[in-house]
Amino acid sequence: MKSYKKILAYLLFFCFIFNIEGKARNAPESFADLAEKLMPSVVNISTTQTIKTTGNQFPFQFPPGSPFEEMFKDFQRPTERKASSLGSGFIIKKEGLVVTNNHVISNSEDILVKVGSKEYKAKVIGADPYMDVAVLKIEGKDDFIPVKFGDSDKARVGDWVVAIGNPFGFSGTVTSGIISARNRDINLTRYDDFIQTDASINQGNSGGPLFNLDGEVIGINTAIIAPGQAGSIGIGFAIPANAASNVIEQLIKYGETRRGWLGVRIQEVTKEIAEVEGMKDPKGALVASVSPQSPADKAGLKAGDIILEFDGKKINTMRTLPKEVGNTAVGKQVIIKIWRNKKLISKRLTLGRLEASKEFKEGSKEKETEIDILKIKVRDVNTEDIRQRNLPKNSKGVVVLEILDKSPLSRALRINDVILEVQKKSITSETLGKSVDQIIKKGEKTLLLTIIDNNNNRRRYLGVKIN
Repeated sequence: MKSYKKILAYLLFFCFIFNIEGKARNAPESFADLAEKLMPSVVNISTTQTIKTTGNQFPFQFPPGSPFEEMFKDFQRPTERKASSLGSGFIIKKEGLVVTNNHVISNSEDILVKVGSKEYKAKVIGADPYMDVAVLKIEGKDDFIPVKFGDSDKARVGDWVVAIGNPFGFSGTVTSGIISARNRDINLTRYDDFIQTDASINQGNSGGPLFNLDGEVIGINTAIIAPGQAGSIGIGFAIPANAASNVIEQLIKYGETRRGWLGVRIQEVTKEIAEVEGMKDPKGALVASVSPQSPADKAGLKAGDIILEFDGKKINTMRTLPKEVGNTAVGKQVIIKIWRNKKLISKRLTLGRLEASKEFKEGSKEKETEIDILKIKVRDVNTEDIRQRNLPKNSKGVVVLEILDKSPLSRALRINDVILEVQKKSITSETLGKSVDQIIKKGEKTLLLTIIDNNNNRRRYLGVKIN
């Protein structure tokens, strides 16, 4: 009898082990069948943009103030050159709807989509710079092979994934790896919630799909960590499919996004704040201010409230709140639970639309600054520049918007070049003019600029005579 029970115990143990192993997806012997099936749905995207500058047609330059400078002014002619960039995308409708990153196609004049060996023109249906997603429509009557989105919430750390794209112009490149982490916040946008993968992703993979082993898109490859402009070091990031799908549907339907809006400025709840407020743990989003006439204002939210729950979802960290609000439909009635005066209370409100708010409209306007002493117009580097140029996440600097007549930088810089430093010191649009003025007052006649060249996106130093 004891022997029988022992055998039965062994059988139950092995059945349990086999059951666990059966639930896990083993690595396939080959990704060839999967790659062959998915390759026709992944596209290469190339864009062109005209860069305009004013230059001297002569192979020499007159010093500032020279009488010959005014004499030969009429011979200065505007010049144009074409800048191009490469990226990836994938087809989601047989009619030729393509998903890619916004930074792949932003500011482009011509967009070409290559499907297999055929090339088509494409137009932008809608784009969202805040999640870095864009939808294109291929101009042609052919039918295309679409792929489907999977449930990215079911993707687990350790799951196998496959990336297909156009790194460095090498079309149809297939790489594989695993999901290294979930819910990564790399401080690029207010909606950061990336899937991290060690599948090799490089420049040109942007906008391409990250597939699970069922051939479903669970992410859109968007960013990499690449110190010193190196290639892949195994740290890549993809926008989760579930978050992107909602934005993509809006872009297809409306040509723009329609995100929920609460109308609060928030900050982190620190240990010290939690202690003063009588909370056991630091969690939630602390309301720093409330916009007048916003949904939050009308519902009675106040500065100092701590939002702990939004529409039934726990707000464990400050950055969770914008994601949840942005993914909620405009006009929906929601219940918010807040911590006020050491008590938990509830508020009911109707969400507004972020894109219609005053804060959004003002925040979307890029501040243009004219640097008189250099005769250039610039704006500050933003998060999209950092992502597109693969700069360190806290980079400062300015993007050159216009080079005016008689600028000492007219032969040295081009439109869309980035100036990071002057005399190896970081600058912004606010400090650039002051820095140059101080350098001139010291009697120095040469500026040492650290720039990111728009043509090849490489960092280099540039010496420019200013007197």
